[in-house]
Amino acid sequence: MHILLAALLGAALGALRARRRKGNSADMMQYGAVYGLIFALLALFGGIVFFRLMA
Repeated sequence: MHILLAALLGAALGALRARRRKGNSADMMQYGAVYGLIFALLALFGGIVFFRLMA
């Protein structure tokens, strides 16, 4: 669940960054997709580390 939330947060932040840089809708989608993937991967690895340390 936390991975999905991180991906959605990353997508929103990426789209906002592209909008601030005066990008068009394709730029906002690309930034959103990349930031979503990065945030999801960070959440995945963070969860793995957290649960490995708890065990």
